[in-house]
Amino acid sequence: MKKAYITSAVLAALTAAAMTACGNKQTSEPAAQSSAAETSVSAAAETDKAEDTTEAAAAKAENKDSSAEIKQISNTQSDLFTERDLEQTADLSNAKTIKATDDQTVDITEEGVYVISGSAENFTVRVDADDTAKVQLVLDGVDIENDDFPVIYVISADKVFVTTTDSDNTLTVSGQFTADGETNTDAVIFSKDDLVLNGTGTLSIISNYGNGITGKDDMKITGGTYSVKCALDAFEANDSISVCGGTFDIEADKDGFHCENDNAERTVIISGGSFTISAGSDGIQACALLQTDGGDFDITASEGLEATNIVINDGNIDIYASDDGINATGDSDAYEVAVTINGGNLNVEVGPGDTDAIDANGSIYINGGTINITAQMSSFDYDRTAEFNGGTIIINGEEVSEIPQSMMMGGGHGGFGGGFGEPPTGDFGGEPPTGDFGGEPPTGDFGGGRGGHGRMF
Repeated sequence: MKKAYITSAVLAALTAAAMTACGNKQTSEPAAQSSAAETSVSAAAETDKAEDTTEAAAAKAENKDSSAEIKQISNTQSDLFTERDLEQTADLSNAKTIKATDDQTVDITEEGVYVISGSAENFTVRVDADDTAKVQLVLDGVDIENDDFPVIYVISADKVFVTTTDSDNTLTVSGQFTADGETNTDAVIFSKDDLVLNGTGTLSIISNYGNGITGKDDMKITGGTYSVKCALDAFEANDSISVCGGTFDIEADKDGFHCENDNAERTVIISGGSFTISAGSDGIQACALLQTDGGDFDITASEGLEATNIVINDGNIDIYASDDGINATGDSDAYEVAVTINGGNLNVEVGPGDTDAIDANGSIYINGGTINITAQMSSFDYDRTAEFNGGTIIINGEEVSEIPQSMMMGGGHGGFGGGFGEPPTGDFGGEPPTGDFGGEPPTGDFGGGRGGHGRMF
């Protein structure tokens, strides 16, 4: 059988790049020239940095009878992020300033850099620019609360940057969202086009009835500190989510990070950052590929990580799940259904009941890393095959030399540690026995029995 595990040739370079480039690159930030807030704001076209880099390209794998040949998505720094994506401060030399004002919508129709400050209620920045325009919104100490509509609403642009200065910023939508025609504007920051989040400050998002941040194309996060409390998904994108830096404190009734659409190739790739996620459903969910190349994760959720294909190359990942800790499901036919662990440190604990620490509706490949599992019922569950090629696996405090199958506790479904025995044979007809039922109980071998619990692997 051809082995289906993935090796990460770019891992060392990527990790180094994530530590040095992502989240730390800065440019000088001269003071912005002041101007009165206007209902419609336009600026001369900004001379943008060349962005010739190709965006992340998803790679497909062809399913084969024996095993699937998986092509790892290109994830070098230059493939996933442009130079401007990685800059944590904006060039304000030609910036316009916008002062938040109650009951106002500010329209941005041209490319440029816009600095937003102040406190207001029912204030929205609406971006409706050419599809080649790059618009950068710089949040400089804002506190805005809306009743039912996004604070930042991107209708059209090539790409919109939301960048925090070294300041605290809070954006809130307190009530049910109101649609914009046929558009279900369900997030505090809602973008129909590519969205980049970066900066040196803090952005707090409160969404009482919807998502925190929604991007209908690609979402990239390269720096900043984020606190998100929401009724649905904290970070949601249709096409891809790529993260190489930032600090995240998430309380979501649904998913922490969510990437899904009708198109099968939807990916989440994380190479750095610090994540504390409490989620009612999934900590991180992708329709197709979920890949970690670094980062520190503390996830409490129904399921920690979920995707069709989950690849863990590196990272410190702590998961407590009330259902499955890591779950590979068949939501996409672009990748093999599999969990592949090549490195990192994983601590996975699952609650009682019908739960699995690592579950694949396909295959599991362990090639490296340290995996520490605490499970009352099942440590591993897989439908196809499991390979243990390297690394360390510890289950309930004991190191093992192979991957056990689901519910390997010394017995089958009939009982823990023993079977039900053979059923009695013979003619069951006739009259029931009569007479004295006292005396000694019968002796002898009755076969099977329920047995003990045995050791739980």
